[in-house]
Amino acid sequence: MPLTHHSLPVCLHRRQASTFLFSAAAAKKFVPFLGMSTSSQQTPAALQDSNEKQEQVTQVLKYHNQTKHSFNNYARGPRGLDWANQPNPFRRYLPADLLPLLHPAENEVNSPSYLTIFNSLPKPEPISKSSISQLFYNSLALSAWKTTGFSTWSLRVNPSSGNLHPTEAYIISPPVDALFDHSFVAHYAPKEHSLEFRAQIPSDFFAEFFPQDSFLIGFSSIFWREAWKYGERAFRYCNHDIGHAAAAVSVAAAGLGWDTRILDGLGCEELKKLMGLTNFADFSIPSSSVRGKMPAIEFEHPDCVLLVFPSGGGEFEVDYEKLSIALSRFANLEWKGKPNTLSEEHLCWDIIYRTAKATEKALITCKGHVSKPVRSSRTISENLYQRFSLSEVVRKRRSAVDMDGVTSMARETFYQILLHCMPSGLGAGGLKQRKQLAFPFRVLPWDSEVHAVLFVHRVVGLPNGLYFLVRNEDHLDEIRTVSRSEFSWVKPDGCPDDLPLYELVQGDCKELSRRLSCHQDIASDGCFSLGMVARLEPNLHDNGAWMYPRLFWETGVLGQVLYLEAHAVGVSATGIGCFFDDPVHEILGLKGLKYQSLYHFTVGSPVLDKRIMSLPAYPGPDVQA
Repeated sequence: MPLTHHSLPVCLHRRQASTFLFSAAAAKKFVPFLGMSTSSQQTPAALQDSNEKQEQVTQVLKYHNQTKHSFNNYARGPRGLDWANQPNPFRRYLPADLLPLLHPAENEVNSPSYLTIFNSLPKPEPISKSSISQLFYNSLALSAWKTTGFSTWSLRVNPSSGNLHPTEAYIISPPVDALFDHSFVAHYAPKEHSLEFRAQIPSDFFAEFFPQDSFLIGFSSIFWREAWKYGERAFRYCNHDIGHAAAAVSVAAAGLGWDTRILDGLGCEELKKLMGLTNFADFSIPSSSVRGKMPAIEFEHPDCVLLVFPSGGGEFEVDYEKLSIALSRFANLEWKGKPNTLSEEHLCWDIIYRTAKATEKALITCKGHVSKPVRSSRTISENLYQRFSLSEVVRKRRSAVDMDGVTSMARETFYQILLHCMPSGLGAGGLKQRKQLAFPFRVLPWDSEVHAVLFVHRVVGLPNGLYFLVRNEDHLDEIRTVSRSEFSWVKPDGCPDDLPLYELVQGDCKELSRRLSCHQDIASDGCFSLGMVARLEPNLHDNGAWMYPRLFWETGVLGQVLYLEAHAVGVSATGIGCFFDDPVHEILGLKGLKYQSLYHFTVGSPVLDKRIMSLPAYPGPDVQA
């Protein structure tokens, strides 16, 4: 998922801003642009909590504003890439035991068709070495090696900004035949497609808290891997990647008949204990950006844990307070292996670590309902899709580097892709889009907070222009109120009644989308591009600063669907993290921080670089990437 940021200049010439309007004719159609209270009766403890919450929100908003790109300045980052200290993309816990997982030729589990997960899931597979192997192979494993000249690098099933892969994954599971004869924690090693044994956990752990035949997948982030290239904006990109990884696991699990849900009642400290991350040395955040040898900066920040469980098993709940007490015993476990060093020297962007600290979530001391009804997603026609299995779609997905600027997409295909981007799927009785009930959005335990503004370039039967996809219809009236009054908000021709897509204004917006996405042609050369707009400031004040990374997780899940849908219909897609934040808001007429653009995407026909050779994922070259 290249963010196509590369070696961008620190500043742009002022004339670039003055030439931003793409044409006088189009400019007439697109509107002009660019030119919690505290009660006196609170207890001291409540007042302190309120003040602390406000300080955390203030830190997040400072980070968000400071890391915006503008026409005259990009967010702070390295002036050049320090190739001598490029982080190792593969974490290992040496000398922990490495247990190989099965590859497809050894695997008896068949992959269903791609459309299966949007309609009805297959019968749940039992937990076994075979099914666990397929889960990782179709979600977090290597998908290919690429080589050109003297360079060789790996690609993975889960996309990553700049192919830097800050996300690490863990499995916490009851015994698995032919793998472990006891309950365990293991780190996933994608280069070897193997599990590194980290610790044996109490045998009664799963039976006490979770349904039968369930297990956990944990995610953590190494901020340094991303900050090496992208500087301060890296915290955003790390959380995009968490969303992509969560969706990748959810999709692969669905192919095995398993449901997934983030256990968001667990706090940061509980996640550390669960994944064995308490053994990292404490990282002292410097007062400003600093360069030097800082091995502690390579720690793993705990993000979330997914419960993977058989679909259709009925309702159940998790007692988070009792679970936290049980996790306190994990501190006494014998953890195997030490993390390898990723770089000799580092550059610390202190605001990343201050913001990560501010967004840490505390334990929710109550019981939480985990299961929720499964909704299928609307399919206009199966004939719009290539005849791919689920495994073929997820493993052959690639991030386009360039698009041909010629290929068009049928209107029905465009609508079909958007239907699979809706969180609630199909609902009886006129269910509005709001709750995340369809795959893979159901992995997220909150109502949808992310919408999409679409720049339509080459969709046959649909006028070029700006469109808005409302993914939580409770927000529709507010969005219409805070956006430009000139927008028409009409349903386009042929749009399915249950797809909340609205035309805002017609006109050629290719040059507009290119310039908004850091002057990148790929945003204008596809069939359409989009910006993901999330309700930001109200979420932070209502919930807390911990909601900030979760908004990026949701954009990552939506981005993963766009990737898979694009490949399944015969084109390609690319995530774009480099865009000019506030100019996007000005186009829409959005003021303040109520709604903010968090991620851009483009979908179209890729141009392949014939100089790059593709090699099988396994066995890969016996070298580090």
